[in-house]
Amino acid sequence: MPLNPPVIWKLPAREILFPRRPLVMGIVNVNDDSFSGDGTLEIEAALAQAKRQAGEGADIIDVGAESARTNRAAVAVEEEVRRFREFLERWPETIATATPKDDSQVWPPVLSANTWRPEVVEAVLPFGVEFVNDMGALPDDRNARLCAEAGAALLVMHSVGEPKVPHFHQQWDDVMVAMEEFFEAKIAVAVKAGLPAEALVLDPGIDFAKQRDDNLRVFRELERLHRFGRPLLVPVSRKTVIGDVLGITEPKDRDAGTVACISAAVRRGAQMVRVHDVRAAWQAVKMLEALV
Repeated sequence: MPLNPPVIWKLPAREILFPRRPLVMGIVNVNDDSFSGDGTLEIEAALAQAKRQAGEGADIIDVGAESARTNRAAVAVEEEVRRFREFLERWPETIATATPKDDSQVWPPVLSANTWRPEVVEAVLPFGVEFVNDMGALPDDRNARLCAEAGAALLVMHSVGEPKVPHFHQQWDDVMVAMEEFFEAKIAVAVKAGLPAEALVLDPGIDFAKQRDDNLRVFRELERLHRFGRPLLVPVSRKTVIGDVLGITEPKDRDAGTVACISAAVRRGAQMVRVHDVRAAWQAVKMLEALV
């Protein structure tokens, strides 16, 4: 199968066609315990960060109100919703004054909510959220049904067990076979719930219930996941696997390793990458596009 097969990504009021330049997803953490230290509870600061990322070339703005860190307690649903609402209510006026980086950028950027609890998904979808970046591994069909009702797109991430719970000792006989079986089952769940397959994005879940060698193998064999005919989003930014390989403890010091992972993912056909440093990622994907 070619590394860049034709794919349609269906959003509430628009469609994005691949192949095209890989999309850059910028990370905006409306919390104070992000693993990379870039989160903020100040809504003005979060909006300014999102606007800056849009100006640096972000095709998707991924807003999260709770850290995925497993050594932090889950935020109460009410608090997570409050943080989201304060940001989302102000986002239309904020992006209205921004300017795209170039003609190939998705504009306005796709508004993504990084959350996994159905109660939160239901609360944020009415605020113009186009895409739910769900790290919950779709244990049931509730988020798929909510997205289907709203016409929103949904990400399915490979993992095991509940979010916010460490799975450091998960062992795989064959991580790629397990991942292929997982996505086959979860796509069927989502479609049965009424969500069009064209609205789905797949995420191999780098660092989630995976060890160093598992993560490296996923990068090497990523093209196997094109069999599902869905866009692949690879969350590469400042990951633990980069720190393990390079011996770098501080996540904010892993941006060079992140660019290397972007190159590996794009080379194997990833349609989207999720990053903290949008400027560097945009430059990387533009340069890779020119080289290819």
